[in-house]
Amino acid sequence: MIMVDTVKTRPLELECYPMTARPPDLVPGRQSRNWMDAFISRHPYRCLPLNMANTTGWEILCPFGFSAEWNGGPRQEDIVITPDRPQHDLDHFVTSHFSRGVLTMHPQYLFRTPPGWGMMCSGSPNHVKDGIQPLVGLIETDWLPFPFTMNWIFTRPGRITFEKGEPFCFINLIEHKKVEQFQPIIRTLDSNPVMKGQFEAWNRARTDFNQRLAGGDPDAAKEAWQRYYFKGEVPEALGTAPATHSNKRRLKSPRVG
Repeated sequence: MIMVDTVKTRPLELECYPMTARPPDLVPGRQSRNWMDAFISRHPYRCLPLNMANTTGWEILCPFGFSAEWNGGPRQEDIVITPDRPQHDLDHFVTSHFSRGVLTMHPQYLFRTPPGWGMMCSGSPNHVKDGIQPLVGLIETDWLPFPFTMNWIFTRPGRITFEKGEPFCFINLIEHKKVEQFQPIIRTLDSNPVMKGQFEAWNRARTDFNQRLAGGDPDAAKEAWQRYYFKGEVPEALGTAPATHSNKRRLKSPRVG
């Protein structure tokens, strides 16, 4: 007798519990970056790994703009925080908590993930800020009953700014325990003839393309860049992309549950 499982698999949920009446906005990661826009023809957007990293996670946005200035000292008061406009709850969002040039910001959410899933907390990928560096944390949000903080550390004395709507925290989900199961193994490329053949074919095609581009070949100039990875193709078989290949990420926006 064949038994049919009629129970639907419950969709994965990231539960977000606001810790304040007006928490910061939480949005799917956005692809655009100012420095990428500044290039001629927006060339960096041709790099699929950059695009995918920018959009694989959710951004938490600054509810207001502010500046922070560090004089290089080790005390909490050595960082001075000034909002663009008066904010009665400034300390509830951004403070000098850990001292020694560390700026602490509060996402103001308590998160809960499915069993085995944790949350990686960082700055938005490829979102560059001069003078300050985001610190990265891994939180066991499948059981933790209290919120975490997002911390940035000044790289030198000076003044930095965060604009209203700028991402100050980027969250991504990871089955972190499974990482421990991986065993890195170093092998020669000769031990994998299929991969070696694909690599050599790509290398020949890439070398030929660069030579034609440097020599002023009009077809190469019109093509501008090769799209093997973007389209999920290999030079030996320029067919359809494999089902597992992704060249765009579409994460869900939060909804009220």
